[in-house]
Amino acid sequence: MNIFDIIGPVMIGPSSSHTAGAARIGYVARKILAKEPVRAEIDLAGSFAETYRGHGTDRAIIAGILGMKPDHEDLPRSLEIAREKGLQYRIETVRLPKCHPNTAVIRLWAEDGDMTEVEGASVGGGNILITRLNGLESAFTGQCNTLIIPHRDTYGVIAGVAQALAAFRINIGNFRLTRQAKGNTAIMTLEVDGDVSRELLMLLRALPNVLHVVYLHANE
Repeated sequence: MNIFDIIGPVMIGPSSSHTAGAARIGYVARKILAKEPVRAEIDLAGSFAETYRGHGTDRAIIAGILGMKPDHEDLPRSLEIAREKGLQYRIETVRLPKCHPNTAVIRLWAEDGDMTEVEGASVGGGNILITRLNGLESAFTGQCNTLIIPHRDTYGVIAGVAQALAAFRINIGNFRLTRQAKGNTAIMTLEVDGDVSRELLMLLRALPNVLHVVYLHANE
C-alpha cells in the first residue's frame, strides 16, 4: 500500500475522488491524444453528474485536459484559462449502465482533426481506473509506467513489441490486448517495470503495423 492511499494525494480541491481523480482522468486523456486539444466533450455519470459543480469536478477535468496536475495552483481557474486558450468544451450529465459511480467519458479533438475518447473512473484517494479507450475495453490505473499501443491486428506485432522491450531490458508487469474484430485496430496496454527511454519509444513507433505509442509515466 502506498502512503498516499492512507493520507490522500497532494491536491487542490475539496475531494480526492471528485477533484484529484477527475483531474487525472483529464490529464490521461490529453496524454493519449498526444496533441494540444482544441475541443472537448465531457459526459459525467453517477455522483460525478450529481455533484460536479459543488466539488469542482468540471474544473478538475478541464485542468487535466489543459495539462495541469491535481496540485496545480491554477486548477480553480481552469475554466477561465480554457476560454483564454480557445479550448471549446461541453459538459453534460448522462446515465451509463453498470459504470462506477464516479465516471467520466472524455472526447478530445486536436486542430488537425485527430480525436480520442477515454472513459475513466475515480476510484478513491485520487486513484483512477481507465476502463475504455476509443470504444475498446481497457483496464489500467496509471500507477505503473504504462505503454498504450494502438496497432493493426496482424501477426508479429505483439512479438515485435516484446522483443523491443527485452532489448532495452524492460520487464512487462501486466499486459492487456483488446480488439473489436479480427484484423481491425487493436490496442495493447502494457504496464512495465523501469523507465522507457526516448530511444525505445522511437523504436516502438517505427515497428511495422504500430499506429501510435503513448507513454504514461507513473509520476505524471
